[in-house]
Amino acid sequence: MTWGPPHSVAPSRSGGSGVGTQRQEENLEEVTDPAVESDRRSRTRRRIQAILDGYDPVFGRAVAFAIQALIIISVVSIAVETMKGIPAWLHRALIIEEWIVIALFSVEYVLRVYAAPRRLGYIFSFYGIVDFMSVAPTLLLMGYDVRSLRALRAFRILRLFKLMRYVRAFDRLGRAVARVSAELIVFAGIAIVVLYLCASAIYYLERDAQPEAFSSIPQAMWWAIVTLTTVGYGDVYPVTVGGRIFTGIVLILALGVIAVPTGLVATALSEEVHSKHPHGAGPQGALGASDGGEGGPEHGHPAGKPPRSGDAAPAESEATERRGG
Repeated sequence: MTWGPPHSVAPSRSGGSGVGTQRQEENLEEVTDPAVESDRRSRTRRRIQAILDGYDPVFGRAVAFAIQALIIISVVSIAVETMKGIPAWLHRALIIEEWIVIALFSVEYVLRVYAAPRRLGYIFSFYGIVDFMSVAPTLLLMGYDVRSLRALRAFRILRLFKLMRYVRAFDRLGRAVARVSAELIVFAGIAIVVLYLCASAIYYLERDAQPEAFSSIPQAMWWAIVTLTTVGYGDVYPVTVGGRIFTGIVLILALGVIAVPTGLVATALSEEVHSKHPHGAGPQGALGASDGGEGGPEHGHPAGKPPRSGDAAPAESEATERRGG
């Protein structure tokens, strides 16, 4: 038996070591590559934004519910702390709750600024301003009840607008209003003209009978506003025959002032909903089809399409042929 030289396996070991070293160097280059690092940060920012907006499949729903619960708790505590004679322990609990909410909302705001694709765009956007004003009053006061700045605490109720980010119906309503924004602007101009004309007419009809209530056209505008909006507080009302006849006409006209913009927004909202489901299949219909409901694949028909009236089951067709034969 012949033995090879003791160093016969050395080349393979050195070669393996060389391949391992080369792979380590390649991995190190990938880690230190600026493009790879930038891509990793970009993915991290997108993941953070998806989590905060509630779209992340793992943490999105839980984070969205947690933020909504914090908003509701905060708004309720703001109302409770305005009540007189609350116990001392409840007052301390409200203070602790406020600082916990402020800490969590501050972390959320910092994360949103970090994860935003355009940070200045988010900071000066509607939701960016709402998020900032949700924490700014308490942070500016820093626990001191400064009388000159006490009015800032009223801005905390803006936290309620944070809920709009998580309710999809608000998005549809916003798109519907944007769709008819031109018509709403035109109608608002017409309403202002009608308001001025009504105030002028009632001024000339009632100024002699009620000089203290209708002393000028600007003062008569209060009557025109509460009448055109069909509120009718009853603090200012006409007493002359002409003024009452004119008030009846204005009340009939007021129905259109309320109905027209409502109809415009309702029509646009309906179109917005139907545009998401062009075939009239709502979310429940789509869910039913995918879950194997009636008309699903399990019943031998395409999903979402009910069987036609002319289609007959195999057993029924055989029975018909036997009877007819």
